[in-house]
Amino acid sequence: MERLQKVMAEAGVASRRASEKLIQTGHVQVNGQTVTTLGTKVGRRDDVQVDGVPIHREQHVYYLLNKPRGVISSAHDEKGRKTVVDLLHEDEEVTERIYPVGRLDYDTTGILLLTNDGDLANRLMHPKFEVAKTYVAKVKGIVTNDDLKRLRLGVRIDGHKTKPAKTRLKETDRHKQTSLVQLTIHEGRYHQVKRMLEAVGHPVIKLHRETYGFLNLQGLQSGEFRELRPEEVTKLKRQTQG
Repeated sequence: MERLQKVMAEAGVASRRASEKLIQTGHVQVNGQTVTTLGTKVGRRDDVQVDGVPIHREQHVYYLLNKPRGVISSAHDEKGRKTVVDLLHEDEEVTERIYPVGRLDYDTTGILLLTNDGDLANRLMHPKFEVAKTYVAKVKGIVTNDDLKRLRLGVRIDGHKTKPAKTRLKETDRHKQTSLVQLTIHEGRYHQVKRMLEAVGHPVIKLHRETYGFLNLQGLQSGEFRELRPEEVTKLKRQTQG
């Protein structure tokens, strides 16, 4: 027997937190009865439905995408813009309902995971597991050592200080007055990298995420994706246990 919200998350209905909201607001039925109590446990033989639609425990799939600019990091977009899920579903072999793990801005490129394993996705996004993410940003102005030090120590965003980051100045262009900065963080606040760099006086022109944990984009051009290897999935699960 497993908790209902975990079963829903693993079936790709939504993240565990979003599944809890669906339960609490009366959208979930178990064996024909509406359930609103968190902690309800169900087994394999129980009929679980969301708004009258049975959930199916699909085989879990895990994809790594090199997200291009101008694509929304979402399963759906109200404005009809192309999403990362649309990109993968252009491949006829990708038929499962999948969701991105976290988000990259519309104009941000780089590494993004997509899966129907809602439980793992939720754990990867949880702050306590501190999954490292490395970005390369092209910014306005010439970045100084003092700027890098401030980023390493943490800057204030909305009254809260960011956790220490790893930084490296990759190059500068004094003619164009721009810099290329590498930044590794363990948090995932809204627009965090852009806001951190803006806080030290260097607005972002372009932003690219190079790595997610131990994963990188080797061999993937913009817009391309691949399935994670079994050992990579095992390693992600191992790193988010406890």
